[in-house]
Amino acid sequence: MILDHLLSREKTTAAASESGLSRRAMLQVGAAAGGGLLLGFMLPGFAAAVAAETAFTPNAFIRIDRQGRVTLTLPQVEMGQGIYTAQSVLLAEELEVDLAKVQLEHAPADDKLYGNPAIGFQVTGGSTSIRGFWEPMRQAGAAARSLLIAAAAAQWKVEAATCQAKAGEVIHTASGRKLGYGALVDAAAKLTPPDKVALKDPKDFTLIGTSPKRLDTPDKVNGKAKFGIDARLPNMKVATVAACPVFGGKLASVDDSKAMAVKGVRQVVKLDDAVAVVADHMGAAKKGLEALEIKWDEGANAKFASADLFAAMEQAANSSKDAVPGPHAGDVDQALAGAAQKLEAAYQVPFLAHATMEPLNCTVHVRPDGCDVWTGSQVVSRAQATAVEVTGLKPEQVKVHNHYLGGGFGRRLEVDYVTQAVKIAKQVKDPVKVIWTREEDIQHDIYRPAYHDKMEAGLDQTGVPVGFRHRVVGSSIVARWLPQAFKDGFDFDAVDGAAGPYDFANLHVDYLRHEPPAGLYTGWWRGVGVTHNAFVVEGFVDELAVLAKKDPVEFRRGLLGKQPRAKAVLDLAAEKAGWGSPLPAGSGRGVSVIFGFGTYVAQVAEVTVGKDGQVRVTRVVCAVDCGHQVTPDIIRAQMEGGTIYGITAALYGDITVKDGRVEQSNFDTYQALRINEAPVIEVHLVESSEAPGGIGEPGTATIAPAVVNAIFAATGKRLRKLPVDIGALKSS
Repeated sequence: MILDHLLSREKTTAAASESGLSRRAMLQVGAAAGGGLLLGFMLPGFAAAVAAETAFTPNAFIRIDRQGRVTLTLPQVEMGQGIYTAQSVLLAEELEVDLAKVQLEHAPADDKLYGNPAIGFQVTGGSTSIRGFWEPMRQAGAAARSLLIAAAAAQWKVEAATCQAKAGEVIHTASGRKLGYGALVDAAAKLTPPDKVALKDPKDFTLIGTSPKRLDTPDKVNGKAKFGIDARLPNMKVATVAACPVFGGKLASVDDSKAMAVKGVRQVVKLDDAVAVVADHMGAAKKGLEALEIKWDEGANAKFASADLFAAMEQAANSSKDAVPGPHAGDVDQALAGAAQKLEAAYQVPFLAHATMEPLNCTVHVRPDGCDVWTGSQVVSRAQATAVEVTGLKPEQVKVHNHYLGGGFGRRLEVDYVTQAVKIAKQVKDPVKVIWTREEDIQHDIYRPAYHDKMEAGLDQTGVPVGFRHRVVGSSIVARWLPQAFKDGFDFDAVDGAAGPYDFANLHVDYLRHEPPAGLYTGWWRGVGVTHNAFVVEGFVDELAVLAKKDPVEFRRGLLGKQPRAKAVLDLAAEKAGWGSPLPAGSGRGVSVIFGFGTYVAQVAEVTVGKDGQVRVTRVVCAVDCGHQVTPDIIRAQMEGGTIYGITAALYGDITVKDGRVEQSNFDTYQALRINEAPVIEVHLVESSEAPGGIGEPGTATIAPAVVNAIFAATGKRLRKLPVDIGALKSS
């Protein structure tokens, strides 16, 4: 996705070099309030910007107090992916401190101080939290360790090289003298940071590569963990909302007399496109909302249907000459003209909602001199910016209190719900917590785009692909979410993974932007480009294997000659799954392999298909090469969770629009995979010395094509659309 595309260590390193900043200039040491060591470290992507400042401002902070406790102010937010633990491991590894002594604080909104070095501003997404902080966080820990050793050596009047740090202490090797970090922090705070820091050799890691207990688990178990929806303030009111059910529609009028008669209802707030009921508690707010008599101005989209959009995208794919070229190699036209066999196919994927477990919510208190926002956001600085825009206050007058996220998946990369809550709060005297119902959430999401993909390929006499063409037609998230990265009509995320990990000698990929009506917005969904293209490419490659009369695994191996890591995960998944061994009638295995988010993944899915067309995924075998494994158990958990999320979408995920309205409303009509439907999931990790890749999204991207390919193996029926069509699979 866009976040993956922006990840470039070479570019950030060059920025630091060109600015003339040394390692020393990227670290700042000082005394913490109340005594202790405060270490600020600037992440590489901001070196050039900071060089122009008259005063150095680091973009993350580590505090070590006189008791030796380490506090890490973490720019990345925890939404179940385990990042609080994994980043703490990076720091503690180089700092040589017990992980239990690391405490965490949410970073406030500030792009300059807390920007993601992989992205360029304050954001958690794109599976970049480890990739972006792999070196900077370790460098910060190593720098702090170096300062503490230097402080101890000065006190003992020995060479620093004769000392070492271990378990929160500095030890003089020859004499055995020891000093805890807490006893050294005041002296260390007066030292100049080192010009260079040596990072550990991976063979010396004691934390990285292990699976310590997650730091966020205890508070989540005992109820102390605070999510956005847990905000509690004196005199706080609760509001729930109804937006116009038709995309782009407006509020015409509302009769609130019955709503105001509901016990506990305090106020009805009208916005241009929505109405909110403010009450003492959620129950009263919901009853009041149900009692409203609302008239909507449905606008231009009152007759829009998603079926019409798919028809228009298909027509555009077949007739438009406006597609923008993307990845290209060789001469596809010539290769296809001379092919012994050809295959053409069209694939489609639907709009998808995020359906995060924690409903969208935002608590706001607007005052003449300031505004406070309590929420859970993947883009906390954007949350602050929208509050500034709505209130007209200065940035320093708006404070965002970020919390744990009860699921993000890309939905909380948006700030529409924050904008709405601030608009409501402007009309309410007391703090107000705005909570969307599940129906409001699903029917007014910012959806994963629907796509139509046109595929064409040719094989030679031996069944080897000689040409591969892929046209992607769909909405551009980049154009809306990061317009400066959308150039000449080309959305690089939409075509991410559009040729898979394969080496096609003759290749042409292009992109044709086709937007839904205004008001129906599309956004990130646990990966987008790779997630959609994996289904398309891996399904089509499976079709090519059938055309070539070759085994799907062996066919893929032949296309991965220059991709040894991809070939390795493919072979491992096939081996562990028992590829080729017999299965009962009505069952089948399917395979897929991707490279996305810096990670190689292969999956083999086993499915059974009943005579009624019902599909049950019984087993999934994953092989993963994500480079250095920081916390293996978290990697396994993310692969399991991503796989479940992806199976849900493959079997059930479908947002459809009729008469301008989303037809799905809750988990009865937008189904999630139930626990009794969950397959056995086996995750096999490949040891690697490469830099870490992302892990939050690859499992979601890889599973859908594996499932559909398994359905073909079980039934002989090829599905080119998602979700799985049960009717098409029914036995006659």
